Amino acid sequence: MDHSKAPVLEALTAYHESGQKPFTPPGHKQARGADPRVRSVLGDAVFSSDVLATSGLDDRRSSHGVLEEAQELMADAVGAQHTFFSTCGSSLSVKSAMLSVAGPHEKLLVGRDAHKSVVSGLILSGIEPVWVEPQWDAERHLAHPPSAEAFAAAFREHPDARGALVTSPTPYGTCSDLGAIAEVCHALGKPVIVDEAWGAHLPFHADLPTWAMDAGADVCVTSVHKMGSGLEQGSVFHLQGDLVKPEVLKSREDLLGTTSPSVLIYAALDGWRRQMVEHGKTLYDDALALAQDVRSQISAIDGFHVHGRDDFCGPGRAADMDPLQIIIDITALGTTGYRAADWIREHHHINLHLSDHRRISAQLTHADDEATTAELIKALRDLAAHAADLRPAPRVEVPPPGRLRLEQSMLPRDAFFGRTEQIPWERAEGRISAEMLTPYPPGIPAVLPGERLNADVLTYLRTGVDAGMVVPDAVDQDVKTVRVVARD
Repeated sequence: MDHSKAPVLEALTAYHESGQKPFTPPGHKQARGADPRVRSVLGDAVFSSDVLATSGLDDRRSSHGVLEEAQELMADAVGAQHTFFSTCGSSLSVKSAMLSVAGPHEKLLVGRDAHKSVVSGLILSGIEPVWVEPQWDAERHLAHPPSAEAFAAAFREHPDARGALVTSPTPYGTCSDLGAIAEVCHALGKPVIVDEAWGAHLPFHADLPTWAMDAGADVCVTSVHKMGSGLEQGSVFHLQGDLVKPEVLKSREDLLGTTSPSVLIYAALDGWRRQMVEHGKTLYDDALALAQDVRSQISAIDGFHVHGRDDFCGPGRAADMDPLQIIIDITALGTTGYRAADWIREHHHINLHLSDHRRISAQLTHADDEATTAELIKALRDLAAHAADLRPAPRVEVPPPGRLRLEQSMLPRDAFFGRTEQIPWERAEGRISAEMLTPYPPGIPAVLPGERLNADVLTYLRTGVDAGMVVPDAVDQDVKTVRVVARD
């Protein structure tokens, strides 16, 4: 296919050149109705390209096939059979993928390191999760993706499960052995969904981890806004093989998606595909070389340990890692990642990717260069020099893995939508949670609806919040009270 084309961008150009006049939404009518104060911040270009997808970008019948051609080009660029664009983020795309494999009261194997959007999908769908345990690094208090052996064992115990869902890469950049997991699933005739939200760039350079379609995944969901050049909410989901029908996947997306998709987001997805096909190899040659240099410079700062393959990869750990996710253990500084991230934002106006009780991270992409990373290195050196100002940090009581794992006592949907009550956290031990409790970022729930709470996890969340952890989806974000299933 001709990848110099960008159908959405070309259609927008034609829209403007033909001088079309909208008597349709959006109501700002090409910025004319927008408040001048808004226009001064956003610029008129945003409004001028904010047009309807039908009766705008294309005619009312979509007879020019603008979006279809853009999606076909994306599929061709990455070697998928079908690709669908989403303007509602991978949070919607992964729900569409789940519903294309399993339905209410049917089982789906799910890695317990799944993002909260997966849990939301379980709540909405009524799918029964069969949790597959991550591989726990007790020394570093970090979970790596579940192994292929763990998925095989789960299928032996639950042969009626309709398929499996894997998260890879994780927000920490660690990757599953997707090829081995796909072999396990396909030997049983079961599809595998990969939540590859952090892996949009993986198809475009051989030195990056193997991407899901090349590893044999049936459905792959990726967030182009995370590691690509897409706008926020720009997501695509890819499909191959015959275990999931394209018309089924599309119908599930239609069920959940918006009827007013953003052409701005479509245009950015289309342009990113062209950029990657034409320049991706060179851009990631430079990005990977830059990441290696940045890792070396940060490692030389006292009190910092940059995690690499020796830490994260090997037996009982991850199969691979994305070197562009620079994960830094700052335990030796005697403070938390929460305090460190806040200090760097306040003093250097730099926003870090994620933070936890002992780590901070910086996400690099093809957009970074020596100038941006020099500012990062300067801020980290200054942090090390001022570490004493951040001590003593409140201690987060992280329980051992056996106590982190809670018993699933009810379906997530039944617990979430059932009768509930809000009680003090000190009295919640033994009760069934009716809400998600998710340290964010990275957005992996510590507690799911339907899980029975224990004292260790409650203490972890309470001490975490006191130390700077954010739990945004809790009814009480301070976790001083917890929503639980009401007793009869």
